[in-house]
Amino acid sequence: MEVESEKVVLPSGKEVKLLDALSFCYDISDTEYKVLQAVIERKTVTEDELVESLKLSKASINRSLNKLVSLGFIIREKMQSSKGGRPKYVYKAVETQQLVERIREDFKKCSQMFINILPKVLLSSLGT
Repeated sequence: MEVESEKVVLPSGKEVKLLDALSFCYDISDTEYKVLQAVIERKTVTEDELVESLKLSKASINRSLNKLVSLGFIIREKMQSSKGGRPKYVYKAVETQQLVERIREDFKKCSQMFINILPKVLLSSLGT
């Protein structure tokens, strides 16, 4: 998922990346974005594999995974293990097309919310 170089030029001339929009709409951090990319690329991955490949702390990976699961961007499944102890989980990306459609729809909703409040805010500031 190589989209970091893709930028959109806003009417102001400012260039923004997809991460900027995801951060705005979902409060996604750089780390969470890297974890999402890694899960999408690997299809199925464990927390330990992400720690090793991304060279981030286990706590940071765990927080990122929990956030991405809560947003519905990835799925957590309990691994079948014959051993006792703490359960282990595997993480999978939501189908790419499903994820794209979800984000696309959320971007539309965000845009529509701003479109709807624009007249109210401008008219009230003009005293009309």
